Amino acid sequence: MPPLTIRAAADRLGVSYSTFKRWVLNGRVRTTRTDGGHHRVPESELERLVARQQPANKRQQETSGDTTVGELSARNRLRGFVEEVRVDGLLAQVRLRVGDQRLTAVITADAIAALKLRRGDDALAIIKSTEVMIAKLGEVRKGSRRRSR
Repeated sequence: MPPLTIRAAADRLGVSYSTFKRWVLNGRVRTTRTDGGHHRVPESELERLVARQQPANKRQQETSGDTTVGELSARNRLRGFVEEVRVDGLLAQVRLRVGDQRLTAVITADAIAALKLRRGDDALAIIKSTEVMIAKLGEVRKGSRRRSR
């Protein structure tokens, strides 16, 4: 694959352009340069950075009180980072970036305060449900719609 631009690499990692550019200028990210002097990120470097994000870091190792995440029975856990937190009255909306996907959850404002959840924090979305719906993307087939008479 051809090397990625700074913006494309930042999008793949789920960080802002300015953050990624700062990493490049600080030497945290290895790049090549084009004839015009623009930085390009090889796919191998991006894989290295993704691998560094995957191991448990100190925020995930910390526990609050006597409850740890490891004691939950839910198995559907998605690691990501908080892109946005909006608090309005009793409820709050949290947008979590998981890889190249975004997950939005509505929780109580009290939960936000208890977790001390802020933009940029690492977080874990735990999904526990008795029902999962699956839809297939594609075109509607001819004749598949019912006609009313």
